[in-house]
Amino acid sequence: MDVNDSVITTVRLVADYVPQNPLSGPFEESWRSMTEHYTEYQIATWGSLFFHEMTYFLICLPGFLYQFLPFMQKYKIQQSKPETWEAQLQCFKLLMFSHFFIQMPLMCGTYHFTQWFNIPYDYDSIPPWYILGLQIFGCFVVEDVWHYFLHRVLHHKNYYKYVHKVHHNFQAPFGAVAEYAHPVETLVLGTGFFLGILFFCTHFVQMWVWGLFRLLETIDVHSGYDIPYNPMHLLPCYTGARFHDFHHMNFNGNYAPTFRWWDQLFGTDWQYKEFCNKQATKDGLKKD
Repeated sequence: MDVNDSVITTVRLVADYVPQNPLSGPFEESWRSMTEHYTEYQIATWGSLFFHEMTYFLICLPGFLYQFLPFMQKYKIQQSKPETWEAQLQCFKLLMFSHFFIQMPLMCGTYHFTQWFNIPYDYDSIPPWYILGLQIFGCFVVEDVWHYFLHRVLHHKNYYKYVHKVHHNFQAPFGAVAEYAHPVETLVLGTGFFLGILFFCTHFVQMWVWGLFRLLETIDVHSGYDIPYNPMHLLPCYTGARFHDFHHMNFNGNYAPTFRWWDQLFGTDWQYKEFCNKQATKDGLKKD
């Protein structure tokens, strides 16, 4: 038995003890129906656009509602800077432009990517959920590396005021601000999203699942609310809303979107650590 056969046998043995996905029944029916009634081009383009818009605004919805709920205000990070209708309308207008005139053409490109690399769409080729989970985690790692270093470049004094300053119009962010950005930034930082797909994608469903989890992450860190028992914190070294909220408040430091390790390694979180220490001292004095 060669090495490859040993690996395959080991994976199969482990798979026998992994629980089945409880959502596989209704999901299978829906996916088979979609692939029977729509072409691969329609799924990759219009289907991706619909999926993105639906998931983006549904994930943003809880944070939008928080501003009307007094009992949620204790979780708001920058309590002195409430959301305004004017700011939210401004954000929505640029989002619509970005989604339909920048991101939509990129979605059309994903169809050609799947054709070039023979990425399947059929249900029977979908990898097991635990393999898909590992692929998504790999996408997070790749995107995080790309985003950290390019984000630092966008903060350079020669580029900041022309590109990244648009995103920093909101010093106290809210969920929808996640994709509020200059078109150049959307293309530059958005490249990291597709790098993970390039390395790990073995089925079209991964693009949607990866997109879903990336939206959950980026909308969460821009939400402006630090909600207890947030399941996103199950990710190791997860940044979270407080970490990224400080970046918007301070304009520098805390450049990584998902994992803290790059900021810790390069020391770009030192201002955040000082801020947290001062807050802890201040809270201690209040208790005394």
